[in-house]
Amino acid sequence: MEDKPDRKISIMGIVNLTDDSFYAGSRILGADGSFDSAIFLSRIDSMLSEGADIIDLGACSTRPGSESISEEVEWGRLEPALNLLASERPGLSLSIDTFRPGLVSKAFDIVGPFIVNDVSGGSKEMWRTVGELGLEYVAMHTRGTPKDMQSLTDYDDILEEVKSFFRGIAQTADNFGVKNWILDPGFGFAKTVEQNWLLLRELAEFKEFGRPILAGLSRKSFLYKPLGIGPEDALPATCAANLIALQNGASILRVHDVAPARQIIEVLASPKSA
Repeated sequence: MEDKPDRKISIMGIVNLTDDSFYAGSRILGADGSFDSAIFLSRIDSMLSEGADIIDLGACSTRPGSESISEEVEWGRLEPALNLLASERPGLSLSIDTFRPGLVSKAFDIVGPFIVNDVSGGSKEMWRTVGELGLEYVAMHTRGTPKDMQSLTDYDDILEEVKSFFRGIAQTADNFGVKNWILDPGFGFAKTVEQNWLLLRELAEFKEFGRPILAGLSRKSFLYKPLGIGPEDALPATCAANLIALQNGASILRVHDVAPARQIIEVLASPKSA
């Protein structure tokens, strides 16, 4: 465990263009459920002022049990936000949370380079698109459902499952010419509570890949359910988990609450914290 980070640490602020994301506080739609440009820009400006380095836009909920939407619906939510950013906040460091390569190409035409945050682990068409456009890519581990992962109870087996996945990712990235990719262990995706905690405690194991490590822990159910609370009350648990992630090598914190994350980073970097 590190005493103080020896690397650049970034905060990725979550902005959801959906009406069903698991944490209601992350949604920025108007009262009638439509896109509201004033609310949208206000949320982004607030996150930037609190210390966000990257804004992560999502237009398709990936919470457990969420209903799938069509590519047309997802793009209908995303397009006005991207057009507004291109005109009002050009040059913003942006991530787009999508698993659809067609949307990546259309988004690139509007805003230029951005980070592709793909919870699916990547299709061949996505890898091809990311490689051709020269984009940075977040590769997230997921495998079926928590039930599928329950057979992995041994410490070494769980780590090997996730490491094997990323060895495959590294090879695929090379094959498609994707030079910059980010490693995301996929906290909360197809993992039991115990497996999530194991991966968080052993996050430093993934430094061997030589890639930035993204920790998406914010208000996740494996934090709040054992406490008998909901996501709206899980900020303290999130802060504790984010601190553990930073001490174990995370380079990017994906969060709903930017200011607390920035405080954690600054306290950890303080000379007095050594």
